Amino acid sequence: MCGICGWIDFDRDVGDPDARRELSDMTATMAYRGPDDEGTWIDGPAALGHRRLAVIDIQGGRQPMTLQEDGRPALVLVYSGETYNYRELRQRLAALGHRFDTSSDTEVVLHAHREWGHRDPRTAVNELNGMFAYALWDTAKRELLLIRDRLGIKPLYYYPTEHGVLFGSEPKAILANRLAERVMDADGLRRALCSSSFADPYNTVFRGMHEVRPGHIVRVSRDGIQQITYWQLTDSGHTDDVPTTVGRVRELLDDTIQRQLVADVPLCTLLSGGLDSSAMTALAARFRDDRIRSFALDFVGYTENFAPDPKRPTPDGPYVEEVAKFVDTDHTNITLSAGELMDPSVRAAILHARDLPMTLGDVDSSLYLLFRAIGQHSTVGLSGEAADELFGGYRCFHDPAYFQRDTFPWYEVSEIALQSLDPGVIEKLDLPGYLHEQYRRALDEVPALTGPASVDPHERRMREVCYLVLTRFLPTLLDRKDRLSMASGLEVRVPYCDHRLVEYVFGTPWAYKTFDRREKSLLRAAAADLLPQSVLQRVKSGYPAIQDPAYDRMLRTQFTALLNDRNAAVAPLLSVDGSRALLNATDNLRVEHILTLQDFLSDYNVSLTV
Repeated sequence: MCGICGWIDFDRDVGDPDARRELSDMTATMAYRGPDDEGTWIDGPAALGHRRLAVIDIQGGRQPMTLQEDGRPALVLVYSGETYNYRELRQRLAALGHRFDTSSDTEVVLHAHREWGHRDPRTAVNELNGMFAYALWDTAKRELLLIRDRLGIKPLYYYPTEHGVLFGSEPKAILANRLAERVMDADGLRRALCSSSFADPYNTVFRGMHEVRPGHIVRVSRDGIQQITYWQLTDSGHTDDVPTTVGRVRELLDDTIQRQLVADVPLCTLLSGGLDSSAMTALAARFRDDRIRSFALDFVGYTENFAPDPKRPTPDGPYVEEVAKFVDTDHTNITLSAGELMDPSVRAAILHARDLPMTLGDVDSSLYLLFRAIGQHSTVGLSGEAADELFGGYRCFHDPAYFQRDTFPWYEVSEIALQSLDPGVIEKLDLPGYLHEQYRRALDEVPALTGPASVDPHERRMREVCYLVLTRFLPTLLDRKDRLSMASGLEVRVPYCDHRLVEYVFGTPWAYKTFDRREKSLLRAAAADLLPQSVLQRVKSGYPAIQDPAYDRMLRTQFTALLNDRNAAVAPLLSVDGSRALLNATDNLRVEHILTLQDFLSDYNVSLTV
């Protein structure tokens, strides 16, 4: 796993000393994404930078990597991610006459583009199974391709300039170049205020900056910038019955887990005691020759003093312990305190990692600290992310009060949070209008549906909800997982995001996903032989949130100090009276959002043009 960046300028040679310094600055911003090595490549209009976290072929996988065969001009690649089927692709390419100098998956991607992508890059990318974001410079065509994986597991941004483009794994790499402005306009502020609730693939907060959308290629040449779709979620028809579907889900999980266990460094699993992570851990243990390590999150006194709520009916601890014993993992609990979560250095590290004013408060802090602790023992971790989104685990899938709403089913409008903003800002931003626009835009993307979903209104609505969750909610979690793990030098893999599994399960009727009248019926049935009954029957419980009153007190002390600071960067956006009402509310997340926005505007020196 790595960090990539670069600079294309068709009207100059970017090899001059000033440009080299800027490329070095851009590359240095991602040192934590790649603590093991760094490299740059500069020629004419192209400058590419790379930071490496070595996972496969430790010695041979250095980047930027070039390919030149039979005297033909070179392809140059900077790559972040993993191609899990690289061994099969390598065999196929070798049979076609390709020669390899390393054992890395990066070199396989280069040869794949030479063999299959010279006419249409989509042909090469569609051969890849994995999570990836990479930039490929063709020295003959003078053309740059920016390519992102199908689900958007790995991030990639670009910033058009007058004569080319800047790009990077994270915004900070682009912002290190003097050509990029640090400006947030009204659209950016709308995204910032809603960023933890749903993804907006067309808006990156910074004016002029864009994401490479999941399943897309961005082609940059002298003729301009072109977006190319190589994959999108479709309903190709589902004809299997329930038992066959359960069997196919298990086959795909078996194959996916085996592929994602390949690493030349220590590997572990993230275990919460829920169905998703427990099934993944059990399969990983089956396919490993040695005893697999597992890690879980806990808080001081959490299990002993646990108070259930609608999102978290049970504590994780007892289930984690049972799974670890049942599967026989080498298990470690990472136990955190309120003081650690509120540590200013931790919160600053999270802001710097996420690069955007996005936060889930103590949930982000605990996840970052968990990853940091795991990173001291393992370089790769497998996570159960995306199973709820894929198999229908959330309340919004099952409660008509949520899924029948004409908006994102999981989105909760907080009136008190809106009141915390200045009335003039509220009027200008029109957040309800922005929410409606984003919802309609996402709904218009839903592909043509087959089977029961084409004739039954309930089946159709549930397929729509599945699409919305996979394309507008899951990306917020994947981005969070990537940023906070890479900030700790830990590569987190997400087996449930395998595109073959996603394609297959998306097309199944909703009645299949609830055939046992429970959530995640297909996954539960597919994992029936892997886990103890207590875990198989456990009701969905969300990611743990700290319940220590000390955390609330520290949070409100910080918020009070902010409201009393008339020179705060965020002050022009706030209604002081409305914001003070949050002090007496239970909406900690809205308090966290304002604190994070203040830190973002201040630390990143962002200009507001609202």
